[in-house]
Amino acid sequence: MAHAFTQSGGDQPGAGTEAARPGSNRPDLDGEAVWEARRDLAACFRMAARHGFEEGICNHFSALVPGCDDLFLVNPYGYAFRELTASQLLICDFDGTVVAGEGQPEATAFYIHARLHKALPRARVAFHTHMPYATALSMTEGEPLIFAGQTALKFYGRTAIDHDYNGLALDAREGDRIAAAVGGADILFMKHHGVMVTAPTIAEAWDDLYYLERACEVQCLALSTGRSVHPVDPAVAAAAAHQMREGDPESARLHLASIRRILDAEEPAYRA
Repeated sequence: MAHAFTQSGGDQPGAGTEAARPGSNRPDLDGEAVWEARRDLAACFRMAARHGFEEGICNHFSALVPGCDDLFLVNPYGYAFRELTASQLLICDFDGTVVAGEGQPEATAFYIHARLHKALPRARVAFHTHMPYATALSMTEGEPLIFAGQTALKFYGRTAIDHDYNGLALDAREGDRIAAAVGGADILFMKHHGVMVTAPTIAEAWDDLYYLERACEVQCLALSTGRSVHPVDPAVAAAAAHQMREGDPESARLHLASIRRILDAEEPAYRA
């Protein structure tokens, strides 16, 4: 299902040219801020695998490089989430040049994430998965989330739906179409496909990804009873969502810190 990325004209992305390499107008790609982002992102990959959010060597997480608006970290093609380490993550530009790292991005990872980050600068982080419960609801008729459970209310007023499944994202046009579908939302349910979570920080993207799948799991369980599932009153839902959003950045920071402590104790190789 995954495809190696090939630049137009058939050239493979490789080591960055001198023009693409960091200089006076680039952040230090070996600086501590970039390495901390690498470790945060690697932790998200590892914990996503533990929760069953991964799908083989498909699916991808990306984050703009700290201090830079046109370079992004992304997982290399050919590795499962559970294998990834901080040093294995690639840094790419929006043209497909690998500025740092060995290997290349998966094709849909490049075309979706490069175009999304370019079109939506506020989306500094983008997590795309086919995690089972959220993907299951993307395949159903109507709105994916019913907003009947408290966890789901975290996403009230923050979701959009891409109704126009168009096959694999193997060119810039499809990446642009997906970015347009995100619009002003944070969460995109991609019909017949999966979900995209966008956020200003890696911690907030992880927090949303985790709780989105939990909300979708509970909804699937409720629907499986065959009994009617009743949404929360819209006014109450909006108020609860506002309460949650006020504390989200700090809660997300603590959530990511907790998974890093777990991984530090149980599989510290993610940091390498």
